Amino acid sequence: MNRPGDGTGGPGPGDEPPSAPEPAEAPRIPPPRAAAEDSGRWPHWRPAPPVDGVPAPREPLAPPQLSHAVLKSLLGAWALTACSPEETAAVEAHLNHCTPCAEEALRLRDAVGLLHTEQSLDLDPLLRSRVLAGCLGRRPARIPVPDWAGVYDAEAARLDALLRDMGEAEWRAPVRLRWFDGDRPAGRDTTVAGVIGHLMVVDGMLASSLGLPDPLGAHAPGSPAARTEAYWHGGPAPEPRAAGEPGAVREPWREQGHALVRTVSFAGRGVRDLRVPYGDFSLAIGDAFLDRAFECWVHAGDIAEAIDYPYEPPASAHLKPMVDLCARLLPDALAERRRAGLAGPPRELVEAGAPGRTLQLEVEGSGEWLIPLDSPAALPSQEEVVAQIALDREAFYQLAAGHVPPQDAAAGQLGDTEAIRDVLFATASLSRL
Repeated sequence: MNRPGDGTGGPGPGDEPPSAPEPAEAPRIPPPRAAAEDSGRWPHWRPAPPVDGVPAPREPLAPPQLSHAVLKSLLGAWALTACSPEETAAVEAHLNHCTPCAEEALRLRDAVGLLHTEQSLDLDPLLRSRVLAGCLGRRPARIPVPDWAGVYDAEAARLDALLRDMGEAEWRAPVRLRWFDGDRPAGRDTTVAGVIGHLMVVDGMLASSLGLPDPLGAHAPGSPAARTEAYWHGGPAPEPRAAGEPGAVREPWREQGHALVRTVSFAGRGVRDLRVPYGDFSLAIGDAFLDRAFECWVHAGDIAEAIDYPYEPPASAHLKPMVDLCARLLPDALAERRRAGLAGPPRELVEAGAPGRTLQLEVEGSGEWLIPLDSPAALPSQEEVVAQIALDREAFYQLAAGHVPPQDAAAGQLGDTEAIRDVLFATASLSRL
């Protein structure tokens, strides 16, 4: 048996008690990011009375004495920089000596770094365009996409981003399509799925012209309106096709759009000479793609309005060619209305290519265009300008989409009132089902 003091066991009366193991050094915790040298954090300073009018050096104040339980309860507020200066001083002094609290403080500080303001989880519809632009800026595409096809591709992608996460109820949401027919506004009720079906079958005119399969088959009608009516009311199951599940409409429309862009990209420059029939008229392939891009924008706005979702206008680089197409179509639209007795007669007929009466159209943020008034073959001239119209891009979009009557379009007007009226009505007549 070991006895005290015999060197065989425990300490004797004169022996020194064994020293306890030294505690691990607590990790050093830097003050929160919001703290600065003079922000009031510990150590605080107490002003000393001046000596002979000269301020004495400041003396540090000791932090307040708080219990371990109270200091531990303050760690969360300290990590959020929500403590008072005195509490902050006490906590930071305690963290230098208490390992468990120091480790907890580090965890809380890391957690605070993950906090951020609430943000939308929806992807920016223009993200794809920006990523592609950045990639192509570093390394040009081996098979470049024509500019006019790129505008359509971007607008179709933006619309697809709007459709991607829609549920069944939203696909069946009612949508009012609006356009301008002659001198009167017109409209048609359908659903979100019906709108995408309409876009798909009208895009089918481009597909057929490029030798791709037509979604309506070989004997499809020629005009956009007739094709849409045939799709909505024809086939063995018209109701699911018009308002059915998203996979029945969205995927074929999107795959067809990709095929259109791929085909014109691989076709080379010769495809520019191709024309796409629109029933009573035709468009060059580039203009047809811009027309389809504009329709994507218009109907995306219709869908967004129906499901109460925000939708931004196109990027400026894409908006300008679409506005340019509308401006270039105005002389023929004006002549067509004149033949139908819906516009005033020409004032001064001139030979083809000769300068004639002109209207200046300005769309804010997109540019200015000179529109011949008396004949599409006349040469517009700045010297022959008899009227001016100024519209912002939202007003022009609403007018060209047929969403507002021409007389209600917000416009700056100067000059010949009859010419201004005829051009505003001709702009609205560009809209259609």
